[in-house]
Amino acid sequence: MTKKQKTQRQAILSTAHFEYQIGLNKYAFFKTSDHEVGKDLVQVTFMKTWSYLAKGGKIETMKAFLYHILNNLIVDEYRKRKTSSLDSMIENGFDPRASGHKRLLNIIDGKNAFLLIKHLPKKYQKVMRMRYVKELSLKEISHSTQQRKNTIAVQIHRGLG
Repeated sequence: MTKKQKTQRQAILSTAHFEYQIGLNKYAFFKTSDHEVGKDLVQVTFMKTWSYLAKGGKIETMKAFLYHILNNLIVDEYRKRKTSSLDSMIENGFDPRASGHKRLLNIIDGKNAFLLIKHLPKKYQKVMRMRYVKELSLKEISHSTQQRKNTIAVQIHRGLG
């Protein structure tokens, strides 16, 4: 690359930086919700653009090119964040295997509770099945039994007690 070509490419990049930097920073902040990360991504965008120009690349539409690079960097940032987030959770004591054990206990407790519904008085059995087996809302149970929501709530409360 001759000195004249280098000067021309620097001028192209300087003009692009002047014209698009503010818009790129706003876009990056909107996507990342972090001013510093957004600014860093915009700077990397211009560095990659300079690298492309230095290798002799041709850019037809500078604005589209810059936003394309920035968008790819934002996607990379999202992917990077998820991995580091999981790492930090593990460092803080999160154990993904432990949640499966708790879920199994909840399922077993739920089956035991389902078996106990049979031992309730008949008027509580119906609303308990509708609420916890069929997972209906108070409004839906009220509609199907033709009782007020408050009455249903009291019956469910008594059935649990």
